[in-house]
Amino acid sequence: MSRAQLTRTGILRMALGGGSGGAEADPLLPAEGGEDRPAPFLLRALRIALVVCLYWFTSIAMVFLNKYLLDSPSLRLDAPLFVTFFQCALTATLCLGLSLGAACGPPCSGLPALRLDLKVSRSVLPLSVIFIGMVTSNNLCLKYVGVAFYNVGRSLTTVFNVLLSYLLLKQTTSLYALLACGVIIGGFWLGVDQEGAEGTLSWMGIFFGILASLCVSLNAIYTKKVLPVVDGSIWRLTFYNNVNACVLFFPLMMLLGEFRTLYHFDKLGSPSFWGVMMLGGVFGFAIGYVTGLQIKFTSPLTHNVSGTAKACAQTVLAVIYFEETKSFLWWTSNLMVLGGSFAYTWVKGLEMRKVQEDPNVKNGERNETGV
Repeated sequence: MSRAQLTRTGILRMALGGGSGGAEADPLLPAEGGEDRPAPFLLRALRIALVVCLYWFTSIAMVFLNKYLLDSPSLRLDAPLFVTFFQCALTATLCLGLSLGAACGPPCSGLPALRLDLKVSRSVLPLSVIFIGMVTSNNLCLKYVGVAFYNVGRSLTTVFNVLLSYLLLKQTTSLYALLACGVIIGGFWLGVDQEGAEGTLSWMGIFFGILASLCVSLNAIYTKKVLPVVDGSIWRLTFYNNVNACVLFFPLMMLLGEFRTLYHFDKLGSPSFWGVMMLGGVFGFAIGYVTGLQIKFTSPLTHNVSGTAKACAQTVLAVIYFEETKSFLWWTSNLMVLGGSFAYTWVKGLEMRKVQEDPNVKNGERNETGV
């Protein structure tokens, strides 16, 4: 999953990409079997290329925008929780707006109606706490580390997936998948070592990167458990998660003095500042849709491969944009993380295909391999 990581609705979709267990279809995505005849190869290839390009553009732009909002020397806004709160509030507003637009007909006609039910909100609250930890630690990691190192800094999601699947779900992992995780861990530590050698290491960034990886894994596991509370609707879950997050962020911002920071912030009345804030929030909301779109037009396996390639492109772009010079071992650490992530995705894909093609495999074994 790792990639894509790592935004609010995008994380939910990636967590469910391998099978949502009966969750309702996304009304904004093309319906299965909606065409009587398959489209010509050239048209399908062009459509897939456009979807992949849209995913790459949205994901990379979102990371660079968030980096500007969280750690720009020209902006000088030290209020990461406020930035995250604003994006959660905008996501909840957009979900509600799209729901209200359902009465206008296509393409929103299939969206579920959204209304705030306090009983459902309380049931979703434990997941929302993990969700807050996920989005906050992701943003704090990005605040303290460079965009170029961001992918390595929070690269342990796959490792935590394996560990938590064993501890919480009692599911084992194959030797080849464990070897891929070992490569990821090696790349992570080499990257930390090289950041230290170059004098750019932030232990706060490393801490929040590890915490983000843990929260992403927990979010994926508990999302599947909470989905029945919202009738299997990803849209409803996104709405309740972000509404709960907005409420819980208020005492956190007060505790950390961010309201005082905002009071003294000299660009609080600047239209350009709020324009960037709105743009970052829209990209954060859109990543969920384009992630689902990419999975729909390709496959969960191809989506993860695309996410790995996107992370590589994002790292290269960041090094060029910020005019950084990196050592050979620093690049090696990135290649180890990306290679390990790709190898893990490939191994799990082969295992799932083998299970699906073997009629003698029991349902329990089938589910275990598919996680």
